[in-house]
Amino acid sequence: MSGDAGTAVIVEAAAAALQSDPSLKLLLVGNRQHIESCLTGSGTDSLMADGRVEIVEADEVVTMEDSVSVALRSKKNSSMRVAVNQVKEGTAGACVSAGNTAALVAISKFVLKTLPGIDRPAICTVIPAMHGGHTHMLDLGATTDCTPQNLLQFAVMGSVLTGAVDALDSPKVGLLNIGSEDLKGNELVKETAVLLQQSSLNYVGYVEGDEIYTDKADVIVCDGFVGNVSLKTSEGVARMVSHYLKDEFTRTPLNKLIGLLARPVLLAFRNRINPAKYNGATLLGLRGVVIKSHGGADAQAFANAIKIAHLEIAKNVPELIGQQVENHLPDTANNARQAT
Repeated sequence: MSGDAGTAVIVEAAAAALQSDPSLKLLLVGNRQHIESCLTGSGTDSLMADGRVEIVEADEVVTMEDSVSVALRSKKNSSMRVAVNQVKEGTAGACVSAGNTAALVAISKFVLKTLPGIDRPAICTVIPAMHGGHTHMLDLGATTDCTPQNLLQFAVMGSVLTGAVDALDSPKVGLLNIGSEDLKGNELVKETAVLLQQSSLNYVGYVEGDEIYTDKADVIVCDGFVGNVSLKTSEGVARMVSHYLKDEFTRTPLNKLIGLLARPVLLAFRNRINPAKYNGATLLGLRGVVIKSHGGADAQAFANAIKIAHLEIAKNVPELIGQQVENHLPDTANNARQAT
């Protein structure tokens, strides 16, 4: 019931996801009458006939304008709350939502709770790297005011997720900073660096802003304020570059001809940085899988978020994080307490 484009896009994405993965089953949570009308209007109403799609009724919706308190206390039968409840009850393996991010984080934390050893959740997503691979980055906005221990926990969670989904034995973990020298950065970053150096993670040091899209690290850790600003800045730069390219290739008849000749290259370039391929951010640290889709996601992008959710269910990501927290955090937690 959420997302900028509405339910019709979610239904189209559901159809695409089901067609690409025969083992997948989906629960569409929201107003039954509206969802059924979208299924019929899109020609995908046959999806319900084979039992791979069910509608779960929810008569309230968390809007983008709703505060966290309204979402938690006043809309207990919202589609978002009911969807997260499906995960808690074991009816669903994961929840995917394109709705209000702050509300989703709060509801998921309240309903599912955090894993033992994890104080706060973190939003983690995949970003492209220049050499053809990708990097996982967290936190992107779930927790804006962090302690060094929070960032250490984020590093553990990001390393476990990356190791599971990318089949890496020892993912490289970097800490986002304003420089590579030991003296650079604020106290939060410096204290976190000490904890990471003492941990058993494969810590590779500081990552500067211009190294985010390189392969220096498989996991980049930062607080939610810095991470969200970095991500939104990158999205803005991508839109600006796209605007300038379009503007230049349509400015004169000669430029239009050159643009026509360059079309295959431009299409290949657009495909490599297509945000739809990277849509679907994981809310890590919970006792269940919750995936946040971009509010402006189209059907292809939302289908990718569903794919990510299904992969993390198959890899048992929350369970793996719970196990690795016990392996990675005890010694460093003691060291941190002694240092303070």
